[in-house]
Amino acid sequence: MTTFLDFEKPIAELQTRIDELRQTAQGGAVDIDAEIGPLQAKAEKLLKDTYAKLTPWQKTQVARHPERPHFKHYVAGLIEEFMPLGGDRAFADDNAIQGGLGRFRGRRVMVIGHEKGDDTASRLKHNFGMGKPEGYRKAIRLMALANKFNLPVITLVDTSGAFPGVQAEERGQAEAIARSTEACLNLGVPLVASILGEGGSGGAIALAAGNTVLMMEHAVYSVISPEGCASILWRTADKAADAAEAMKVTAQHLKELKVIDRIVSEPLGGAHRDQGAAIHALGDAIEESLAKLDGMSPESLRQARRAKFLAMGRI
Repeated sequence: MTTFLDFEKPIAELQTRIDELRQTAQGGAVDIDAEIGPLQAKAEKLLKDTYAKLTPWQKTQVARHPERPHFKHYVAGLIEEFMPLGGDRAFADDNAIQGGLGRFRGRRVMVIGHEKGDDTASRLKHNFGMGKPEGYRKAIRLMALANKFNLPVITLVDTSGAFPGVQAEERGQAEAIARSTEACLNLGVPLVASILGEGGSGGAIALAAGNTVLMMEHAVYSVISPEGCASILWRTADKAADAAEAMKVTAQHLKELKVIDRIVSEPLGGAHRDQGAAIHALGDAIEESLAKLDGMSPESLRQARRAKFLAMGRI
């Protein structure tokens, strides 16, 4: 059963009615096709109309949908012979940031990304995708390994932000994020970053300073969460919808501002309604992006990255 969001209530009501009719007809001789057909068509049209005009806050809700595919789903669908690599060789392994070697459509790659988890136990294990210093130092280690063996790097970003706990700060959270961002910018191999759901603050940019930045159609990417912004500006998280609108967090806004390079279309109703199609679409976009970077020298890749990020912003 799909979990419906608050703004999808009319769609949920129609789907509930359809499900009830199907259950009524099970094991009986009642023909309900004539009644279900129009209801199904109405539900699909309502879904299409709703998702054609989502507000930034509604897109934020879609980006956080509990059934949205995460790092492990994309790795399972796109990466063959995946070999996870753990630890930062200094303190510990961080379950929020995962990475390893594998083959992407015949090409050897290094894959790094945030894993949020998809149930209570796994969310706690992966700290809801909020990386700690050892996670970003692991990412730095894996990027250095990719650089050494001339492997393209694919990053899959999905985090509300880096972990803000006291112990993380004591272990140098800000420094680890800065070093990870620096490692991205200094790579002599292609780096294609993808924003899967949430791209939050430095915790996201630490893995997303790539040659090409892709973003799923209903993902969000910003320096702070809408709730955090609203709490600062209006002293209440109730203004999150207003904050999301003002912050320009959507893929469509960010493409216009040239913060990202390409929007990857999602299945109707969001990636959670057809995970396989969403994963395949992102795979195609990554493949095309890597192909465009083939043959570039290490220095050219670094210069292109530098020029890309220095050109962002308005005066």
